[in-house]
Amino acid sequence: MELYSYCIPCDDGAAPNPYWGVCTLVICKPAIRRTAVPGDWIVGTGAKHSELADGKATDMSGRLIYAMKVTGKMTLAEYDVYTRERLESKVPDWEHRDPRRRLRDSLYDFSTTPPTQRTGVHLAVNVARDLSGKNALLSTHFYYFGDQAVRLPRTSSQLLRTVKDIVDVSTQPTWSTSSRGSRDWDTGQEL
Repeated sequence: MELYSYCIPCDDGAAPNPYWGVCTLVICKPAIRRTAVPGDWIVGTGAKHSELADGKATDMSGRLIYAMKVTGKMTLAEYDVYTRERLESKVPDWEHRDPRRRLRDSLYDFSTTPPTQRTGVHLAVNVARDLSGKNALLSTHFYYFGDQAVRLPRTSSQLLRTVKDIVDVSTQPTWSTSSRGSRDWDTGQEL
């Protein structure tokens, strides 16, 4: 098992996309999407000046935005077919009033060669980076806290801030939430 960690400067719900019962990482983070495999964990922490879904900026540093255990991996072309046939809720509808429907992450239509970009949160300038990731990562085992991000213990926060590449977490503490809510990981107290 490997742990991938990165800082999320803008948590708008597109990457990761935690909606509709499956957390997906399909845009941004191309290196992680190329190398992570089922069984690995991906952890996204907040930034000093994080922009939230409502457009407000706040200090989310030292906080866990989400954690997902990769339970599925497919190419972007396979993900496009999968979302069109079985998980349409991930294909963006830019005109919809519900922001979750605008922020869907199946941004590339592979029924054409080369693939075309659907209207969504990314612009043409993002295409090369998005497609260089080659894969979509899916998870049915995830924790998403968003703007209610959980403060990490100082030791874990320092560890995650310094991770640039893959880290073996077999000797690291395990993080979890209770069914009743989340815990402060410094004290173990229910929040």
